[in-house]
Amino acid sequence: MRLILAAALAAVPLAAIAQDDDPIHQAIEARHGFYQMLAINMGTLSGMAKGDVAYDEAAASRAAANIEALTHYDLPSLFIEGSAHGQAEDSAAKPDIWNNMDEFRAKFAGLQEAATGSSEAVKGGAANVGPVVQKLGGACKACHDNFREKS
Repeated sequence: MRLILAAALAAVPLAAIAQDDDPIHQAIEARHGFYQMLAINMGTLSGMAKGDVAYDEAAASRAAANIEALTHYDLPSLFIEGSAHGQAEDSAAKPDIWNNMDEFRAKFAGLQEAATGSSEAVKGGAANVGPVVQKLGGACKACHDNFREKS
């Protein structure tokens, strides 16, 4: 599964390159792909945590493993100069990212930490999914509060 996810991650920037030679557009498209894959897997876990979707240990573990694998990608490297909200189309990245890159990287490290071990933590029953979702969601929110424009 990790090999498939790694191949998918590798394809995201390649698809952007094939579509457009503008590095800013490529970076934004790659970021969108990253966040879309994160959202799909968070949706699986959130549905189980809320009871909207029946608990499935294999699916929960797979979604959590995907999130953990995603966090090994160097997402901050895609936040290149000129790709902030107001500078580039389809960007929700606040300009504060570039003024506080160390803090931004620390927030991403918080997501990496939250994801570590989550594929094992969700095993054993639906009650184990909620705390993982809260931990991951908290890490997402910590970054969004400071660095993402509200849509």
